[in-house]
Amino acid sequence: MTFELNGLPTRTKKNRSSGITLAIDKGYSIRQTEDFLETSEPYTDIVKLGWGTSYVSTNLENKLAAYRNAGIPVYMGGTLFEICLLRNQLDDYLRYLDHHDIGFIEVSDGTIRLSQKRKLDLIADLCKNFTVLSEVGSKNPENILAPYQWVDMIKSELDAGAWKVICEARESGTVGMFLPNGEVRSELIEEITHHIPSNDLLFEAPQKDQQIWFLKKFGANANLANIAPNEVITLETLRLGLRGDTLFDFYIPQNGVGQPIK
Repeated sequence: MTFELNGLPTRTKKNRSSGITLAIDKGYSIRQTEDFLETSEPYTDIVKLGWGTSYVSTNLENKLAAYRNAGIPVYMGGTLFEICLLRNQLDDYLRYLDHHDIGFIEVSDGTIRLSQKRKLDLIADLCKNFTVLSEVGSKNPENILAPYQWVDMIKSELDAGAWKVICEARESGTVGMFLPNGEVRSELIEEITHHIPSNDLLFEAPQKDQQIWFLKKFGANANLANIAPNEVITLETLRLGLRGDTLFDFYIPQNGVGQPIK
């Protein structure tokens, strides 16, 4: 038996440019990948193979085939891009992506030192053949960018051809947009989104409280990244107000019927 709940927020449909859920695969086996897709494929828009995990995965081709058959684009974590750039092996990396039919690429400098001009040149060149996700913010908690620097970098990277700009938080959610305790740097987010539409951004938000903050701030169709595969359905329930944390935030009474119980 199925039924339709009234008053739920309207979710964008796949393939979507807002309301994106980007999951991070940190080394799933084929069986884990298949189980993940069985439950969460409708709610997953993109999968990132975290940092350099794709390089050491023994099941990579089969895993990529599973994601491809599910219609979910995959890309390699930005750290692998940085590792190849550091070793002057960008061409090898691009051939590697071409061999695996990867259409997305992340351009980041969260660990290595890369001039902004060089980064913009790379984005402009790579967007001719890839959908580019660039990333702003450092993985080093001691390297704190001023809000105006975030804004300037994000604007210039979008202008250079990035499809979306990822706001750094790592898989831990304790750097970049967040304090070491995971608390959101709310004034930073306010400044960024005052100048840049939130739909142009992907907010890394691996922790539940962080996800709730962004959903309450930007609505059910906020773009969220670095979501653990086993948390994708949990996030979707938060988006729809099907969990107590956001129940009243996304509850829309229908013609005065179904008012909150007091």
